[in-house]
Amino acid sequence: MVVALGDSLTRGTGDDTGKGYIGYLVDELEEKSKEKITIHNFGVKGYRSNQLLDQLKQGEIQRKIQSADYILITIGGNDLFQSGQTFLQMDEQKIAQAKESYLKNLEAILKEVRTMNDSAVVFHIGLYNPFIDLNDSELTTKIVRDWNYDANQLLDQNEKAVYVPTFDLFQLSVNDYLYTDKFHPNAEGYRLIAERVASLITW
Repeated sequence: MVVALGDSLTRGTGDDTGKGYIGYLVDELEEKSKEKITIHNFGVKGYRSNQLLDQLKQGEIQRKIQSADYILITIGGNDLFQSGQTFLQMDEQKIAQAKESYLKNLEAILKEVRTMNDSAVVFHIGLYNPFIDLNDSELTTKIVRDWNYDANQLLDQNEKAVYVPTFDLFQLSVNDYLYTDKFHPNAEGYRLIAERVASLITW
């Protein structure tokens, strides 16, 4: 069983089919394993890391996490981008503060999940840069890369926790893989993320 937690990427916002990476991932895993895959998707559009941490207190979610084989998490995009505000202001101090509290929350999330289930593999999906084609792309790239690097390091300190990079998938032709809002992935973008996650899961 798979439990998916997080923000609009887990919900599939931007994919007209409504599948999102979770939907394509299930398709791939079912094809690979020839089994029916049960998935529980608790993603909430707009969620930040502190909200996900609160959500983990809910009984139903705790029960599902306890019996999960795999736990997938997308969180951090709203902490960093704040609907694009972050990159309009480019306030380095604010970005550093946002990253610090995000990492604290992420550490707490991983800890909570582990207390409920110490055997499931946790996959944390990293951030891409939706603004890579705009001015200041060098700076925005550095910010997103630093953010990802620190999250990756945190995952490395946790057993059975895997960081899944997505930055490179969108890097060369970001507009081909973004929805019309120029922020969320489109169906193609989600498919790329799903393929990468599927390649790491051994069913």
